[in-house]
Amino acid sequence: MAAQEERPSVTIRAVAFADMPGSGPAGSAIDGAVAAIRAGRSVILPTDTVYGLCADAYREEPVRSLARLKARPAEQPIALLAADLDAILDAVPELRGRAAVTARALLPGPYTLVVPNPARRFRWLSGSNAEAVGIRVPNLPADTRSVLERVTLLAATSANAHGGPDPARVDDVPEEIRARVGAILDGGTLPGTPSTVVDLTGQEPRVRRSGAVPADEALARIARLATG
Repeated sequence: MAAQEERPSVTIRAVAFADMPGSGPAGSAIDGAVAAIRAGRSVILPTDTVYGLCADAYREEPVRSLARLKARPAEQPIALLAADLDAILDAVPELRGRAAVTARALLPGPYTLVVPNPARRFRWLSGSNAEAVGIRVPNLPADTRSVLERVTLLAATSANAHGGPDPARVDDVPEEIRARVGAILDGGTLPGTPSTVVDLTGQEPRVRRSGAVPADEALARIARLATG
């Protein structure tokens, strides 16, 4: 398994809600974020690229609520986020073969990998193609990692309005989103370029979106796996 590069702890800010115990200034912000997720609320977390809008991946309604919050069309997929690849392999045990080998080589890192999902697990994340799912294992800030280690898997997309600019700072997240989430972890200024999306469902890998890793670099790295 690729080594996990741990980034420094973030400076944490929690959004207080009267109905969310532990999310106010008197409680732990990590505890508040975990409580919000378990209560079905969306939260804003820093990653290795941009701020993510996240929710409980195991239940359909929190994911639908997350999509409504950023006006994301239902046919658009949402990634499955984990602190390590093993958590995803446990949840999607059919992920084996070339896609799993590639995932082991690239993750953790600034990639979203679209992989086969023949059992149609987490169908509420898959958008218009239930037989594929996007997976994301970033190099996480320590406190975001702590949240994920307690909830295991999250649905995650960038914390912007659909089609809007990617947020490098909490203040870049639209106010209407910040006002409606259950918690925010403020990690300062992030790189601001989203993950590179690589589709591994076909005969050949295909870059759907060039991002933190340029498309040619991502494809060259995958090609070296095949020849190595």
